[in-house]
Amino acid sequence: MLREVSAGRGTLPTEQIPSLEAAGRILAEEITADRDYPPFQRSARDGFAVRAADLPGELTVIGEVRAGEVFRGSVSPGGAVEIMTGAPLPEGADVVVMIEHTERAGNLVRVDRSFKPGENFGAQGSEARQGGTVLSAGRRLGFAEIALLATVGRECATVYKRPRVALVPTGDEIVETGQQPQPFQIRNSNAWSMSVQVARAGGDPQILPIARDNYESTRQLIEQGLDHDMLLLSGGVSAGKYDIVERVLADLGAQFFFDRVLIQPGQPLVFGTARGTFFFGLPGNPASTMVTFEVFARAAVELLCGAQEAPLPLLQSRLSKEVRHKPGLTRFLPAQVSADGSTVTPEPWQGSGDVNALARANVFLVTEPDRESWAAGDMIRVLLK
Repeated sequence: MLREVSAGRGTLPTEQIPSLEAAGRILAEEITADRDYPPFQRSARDGFAVRAADLPGELTVIGEVRAGEVFRGSVSPGGAVEIMTGAPLPEGADVVVMIEHTERAGNLVRVDRSFKPGENFGAQGSEARQGGTVLSAGRRLGFAEIALLATVGRECATVYKRPRVALVPTGDEIVETGQQPQPFQIRNSNAWSMSVQVARAGGDPQILPIARDNYESTRQLIEQGLDHDMLLLSGGVSAGKYDIVERVLADLGAQFFFDRVLIQPGQPLVFGTARGTFFFGLPGNPASTMVTFEVFARAAVELLCGAQEAPLPLLQSRLSKEVRHKPGLTRFLPAQVSADGSTVTPEPWQGSGDVNALARANVFLVTEPDRESWAAGDMIRVLLK
């Protein structure tokens, strides 16, 4: 949906940054090899560079070559050059015999078995050819990709900019984290959890003030949020008297793509666009906010970061105990997967406001809407946190 809706928005903005600072970012350019890799016939073992045609047999050692050096002569029939891992293969040699397969006495080395040409060294250009693509645009850069940028001499890389994501919690019952709440109030945990989730997806979270349950406050903060690349609201999207987020968005000319999903927690969920900015109205209970972000909003953030796709991190694990639920909805329940990933155990919880249980869990157990029960030992899907 996001890809279809954003098709008319043009190219995502990019920036050039030092490659060493680009970990986790999405590459926005094609990276090519500046030369062949390896740039020479490179030994993969410590041993002797010889001619396969001379094996098995006794050979005369005519020199040595280490990594970072070049042997100036050539290997003629009956000759051998002692060679170290990473060193260039001397001219005339077509195989490296590992030192474990040799016996040496003075300047003579004996090999008792045959080898095929090409064994134990990397051919020039076997990893990449000069001018060939080594990294394509749309690739998320991890430690191996950063190492490859260094290998081909790219001190800087062009990446997609991190989208600025405005976070607007709503509700008269919410106070800031540093305040002492009244018995009827709660601290603003949703802004913090969304901030971490947005940053983990690659976005740049911007926490805005709490929108109070009145039209003027909500409209002011939504308008402020729409000046960002994306807007996330938590709360104010249910059917209550003071749930006014959808009304404010409609007055701002919003186009709504959906306003309800068949999951629990998180049924009331609004997605659309207003003034050229995508928005999600997430439900306000902490579990609902966390789950709906992971299932829906995370993909949107990743796509705005330049990712080509954003699949849900779903795995299969074996239940350690029976699970039952009322069919009709897909449910995401806090659970613990064992260290080896082989079993999953539902976490006791008191509903979608139980942040304590959410913190104990390391996955969400995912039930199917058309199935009522699972026995201990059954396989079931889990969503990684």
